Amino acid sequence: MIPPTGSRKSSAYPWIVFALTFALLLSDYMSRQVLNAVFPLLKSEWALSDSRLASLSSVVALTVGLLTLPLSLVADRWGRVRSLVLMAVLWSMATLLCAVATGFHQMLGARLLVGVGEAAYGSVGIAVVLSVFAPRVHAALSGAFMAGGSFGSVVGVALGGLIAVHLSWRWAFAAMAVFGLVLVALFRALVSERKLARHAVEQQQQPLAAGHPSVPNGFRAPISSLYTNPSVLCAYLGGGLQMFTAAVLLAWMPSYFNRYYDLPPDRAGAIAAVFVLLVGSGMVICGIITDRIGRADTSRKWTGAVVFCVISLVCLSAGFRLEPGMPSLVLIGCGAFFAAGSSGPTAAMVAGLTHPSVRASAMGSLTLANSLLGLALGPFVVGILADRLGLLGALRLAPLVYLAAIAALVLGRRLHPAGERRLAALTESTPSASPTNHQERT
Repeated sequence: MIPPTGSRKSSAYPWIVFALTFALLLSDYMSRQVLNAVFPLLKSEWALSDSRLASLSSVVALTVGLLTLPLSLVADRWGRVRSLVLMAVLWSMATLLCAVATGFHQMLGARLLVGVGEAAYGSVGIAVVLSVFAPRVHAALSGAFMAGGSFGSVVGVALGGLIAVHLSWRWAFAAMAVFGLVLVALFRALVSERKLARHAVEQQQQPLAAGHPSVPNGFRAPISSLYTNPSVLCAYLGGGLQMFTAAVLLAWMPSYFNRYYDLPPDRAGAIAAVFVLLVGSGMVICGIITDRIGRADTSRKWTGAVVFCVISLVCLSAGFRLEPGMPSLVLIGCGAFFAAGSSGPTAAMVAGLTHPSVRASAMGSLTLANSLLGLALGPFVVGILADRLGLLGALRLAPLVYLAAIAALVLGRRLHPAGERRLAALTESTPSASPTNHQERT
């Protein structure tokens, strides 16, 4: 029981915050990805081309990418809890509008509203979670939170396909909407700004990580520093491009199994969910591997990101060129596991090469690149190509984007020492915090 008043902290409350915020993240991606499970039904009922189907998926990622930074700034000023509640209500109601859409344009409008609701949830949600936990568990919590997107996609695709076949595709959207509204009511009842403030881990009590300068009170590095470090720019570019093929797998695997394995939408969605789960698991495990190989030399994280891209490029290219069957599935599964494996290394590079005072904005910039270059562009481009080459022909070309990602990551590794020098120069220009003043504040 959480005491309503007083300053006493509950050791369970931070985990309640994490559980509810993580559950809403699942709802976020369930509402986003349920569409992919019903692609075959919408294509048949509304006679849609693959490019139009792809636009229904990409409009969400495009809206998220464009609005992440401005809405995150609004949330910091207006209140994070109120912002999260409003976001969740908006995407849930928009998902309900998808359920009653009568044609392509109504569905496109409803999906755009889903993107508006989901735009800043990831950045604001993780900020809420980390505020009530000590720094020693931040990395693990961040990794788990990021992987929640893939796990939500798994549930959305698998459950959505099942509901669509046994009831209708409209009920699939309605079920996701109701789930989100129930969760947001629970979140609103148990989480408040007052309780978060009571359980917050004070910044001055947090031990500083080795190699990271303290952030003097009131100092903030210029936003321009996020876009003048060439190594950071390579991380943005490489991170966004490596997400291209992963986004293609998330969006088009249900249709792939429906068309080339002659599976009904529910079974196609269930099998596709396994591959989506591989993408999410790969993000977590590749992140762990990257941390281990980068302990002695952080620049090795670039090398890890390049290796993950190469493995996925080779496996997916070979898998989609084989005839449908077990050898093809094994190769595609291996490629899916490493498809977004570079997400962790690129995020680590962005965090390590930007000043702590603007690190949240740096991660928002990385999210922008991931959304625009990967999550929005990938499914849409493959949809256009599928109209001309067929879906399988388009899927065979998608992994080639890894070549551009690899080039950006290799360049980022070469520029890494220059990036560190730029960060050091910025840190040296930071006004020093007075020890006496620090003690007085504490």
